[in-house]
Amino acid sequence: MTDFHIEYGAEVAQAVQAGRPVVALESTIVSHGLPRPDNLRVAREIEQTVRATGAVPATIGMVGGRLVVGLDDAQLTHLATADDVTKLSVRDLAVAAAARADGATTVAATSAVAVAAGLKVFATGGLGGVHREAFDESNDLITLARTPIVVVCAGVKSILDVGATLERLETLGVTVVGYRTRRFPGFFITDAGFDLDWSVESPEDVAAIMAARRGQGVHHGGVLVANPLPTDEQLDPDLHDRTLADGLAKLESEGITGKAVTPFLLAHFHAATEGRSLAVNTRIILRNAELAGRIAVAAA
Repeated sequence: MTDFHIEYGAEVAQAVQAGRPVVALESTIVSHGLPRPDNLRVAREIEQTVRATGAVPATIGMVGGRLVVGLDDAQLTHLATADDVTKLSVRDLAVAAAARADGATTVAATSAVAVAAGLKVFATGGLGGVHREAFDESNDLITLARTPIVVVCAGVKSILDVGATLERLETLGVTVVGYRTRRFPGFFITDAGFDLDWSVESPEDVAAIMAARRGQGVHHGGVLVANPLPTDEQLDPDLHDRTLADGLAKLESEGITGKAVTPFLLAHFHAATEGRSLAVNTRIILRNAELAGRIAVAAA
């Protein structure tokens, strides 16, 4: 294999050529973020949600070393069911391609590939950030600082250090706007406890920001659209706080640090809430996919 160019799925290639709205989607949620067999079902629901807005979904991933923008259903099924799918950030893309690996793209990698492929809007669940009790920061943040894409998410997971993450986003020059809110969401919960400087009321408002940024030619970083769950769809805040406190105590007692912290806490949430956190996770990504589709349509 000597041709390492980005490949387009047939539907996405036609949409890009015709100037139709397209929404980038990550594949890590398919291979690593949701349990089987729910992962494949939800992945298909995400794509259908984007289509219902009039936009074209472009799930990004790597199959046999081929980096594909717009996985077909067979490729999506493969990444959802194979046991040796590697989690790929930006730095891993070339190495994985040369090794002919199967890989799922993170928020960082999906953002970078989407922009390289000419896409402008990306929907995900929650952003990575600064970890608690450790000097460990997701590559999502620095990648968004230099990648001109709109990312629709439900903030960052509350298991992270939300305040420190917002400070880093400010330092890195990433634009953050709340969707119909001036409070930053905490993924499982509607309000993570931090104010935002800016908010928008409609997809058209986000499209206007995209047009202004393009016209000015000054800011070349990402725009984060923080889309909170309605309060009646969030994880019960008391349950959330108890589960988080218990998880943090277990981290300390078991000596878990560094990159192992987030996977441990996510697994703890799933077990301690008896799957309710997983149901919330699914609602989050479907709502974000719907909003991202509407933004892509407005921008087109």
